Amino acid sequence: MAVMGGELLDILCNTYGIIDHRRPGQGVLDLAGAGFKNLMVDLMEYCGTGELESYGRLTPGERGKERLVSEYPREMYTRFGQMLEQCEKVNLRIKAVRAPRLRRNTKRADLNELLMRLAQESIRICGRAGVPAVVIQPLFCGIAREEEWRINREYYLSLAEPAREGGVMILLENQCRDVNGHPVRGICADGRTAASWVDRLNEEVCEERFGFCLDTGVCTLCGMDMQEFAVTLGKRIKAVILRDCDRYTELAMLPFTCVATQPQTGWLPLIRGLRRTGFDGLLIENFSDTAAAFSPLLRPGLIRLAKSVADYFQWQVEIENLLRKYSKVVLFGAGNMCRNYMKCYGKKYPPLFTCDNNSGLWGTQFCGLEVKPPESLKELPADCAVFICNIYYREIEKQLRDMGVTNPVAFFNDEYMPDYYYDRLEDGGK
Repeated sequence: MAVMGGELLDILCNTYGIIDHRRPGQGVLDLAGAGFKNLMVDLMEYCGTGELESYGRLTPGERGKERLVSEYPREMYTRFGQMLEQCEKVNLRIKAVRAPRLRRNTKRADLNELLMRLAQESIRICGRAGVPAVVIQPLFCGIAREEEWRINREYYLSLAEPAREGGVMILLENQCRDVNGHPVRGICADGRTAASWVDRLNEEVCEERFGFCLDTGVCTLCGMDMQEFAVTLGKRIKAVILRDCDRYTELAMLPFTCVATQPQTGWLPLIRGLRRTGFDGLLIENFSDTAAAFSPLLRPGLIRLAKSVADYFQWQVEIENLLRKYSKVVLFGAGNMCRNYMKCYGKKYPPLFTCDNNSGLWGTQFCGLEVKPPESLKELPADCAVFICNIYYREIEKQLRDMGVTNPVAFFNDEYMPDYYYDRLEDGGK
């Protein structure tokens, strides 16, 4: 089987909208059956934004139905415990939790104390279950711009000690604000500001207790350059939430599905940025709105597709990590993809040669490489990997294995390269 990625990243599925928190068994089985090994549990399932928005504002006749503040943690513990039990049965691991949060257009400036309590309980849940990371939204409602850092500094530092005791990393995330129904950049939407917040918090606690979670949906809504954002944050990024949306509506669609003639999300700059930083954290797929549009009977097939999409992102982000893994490489293919390889990576990871099925090219030079017949691959040293530079990956991989080539075989791809040749060869390789 060909190597598709360096496997430094952990792929997670966000459970919100995918698993019925009242009866998690079937959803957990579907995720495990699709090949997911890790999850992010969104505690909003147990303490939703609608419920938070209405907290303390029920009519006199309805107030007896309202849950007390003390009941929210109890509900989270109970439901999370049921989820954890089901996950353990099929060897699914929960690697991140997302704390309850408010809508970006909320007017509830009186709920910060409740949010702090819920954040503390989210951290305790992670600590007890061995979950390494929790995503906690900054406080924003009713806070003047000049006060954002001061108030959130106090907020996050109050959470640092519980996080340390539980061995949990707190991840801040980029936000958008609502201005008359339009999303605009909010707290931590600027890369330099976000990096400064993380660094200053870590300096104050004298350890790396804080990191960053990049939400691609927020980047799209705010018109942000994800490559610049990712590069500015660098290794501070510990998690990336993958969700597709248009540039106006808060959505969580499966990547590549929110299109209107052209893709709405800038996947190219995101992948370029993550490659440059050597990202090796949590890749979290959130497609709750896509799942909501599908019949429950189709859900297993959708989850399998989602796993394939996540694998694709892992492969693209980790291509350079994969090249770095091998001391010697050769290429298969003498066409456009080979040329893009040589332009972008030829100096850093020089191949010994390339080969091609076209006998007319054997013995010639292509981009400074000698083109050899496939049979020459039988003579490779054991520590040399073959990178297929042609979209007919599986066919060529089978050809090499049938020939008796036992070296590692990997798939190279030039869809998301740092640079391109735009004058493609007419009859060259794919």
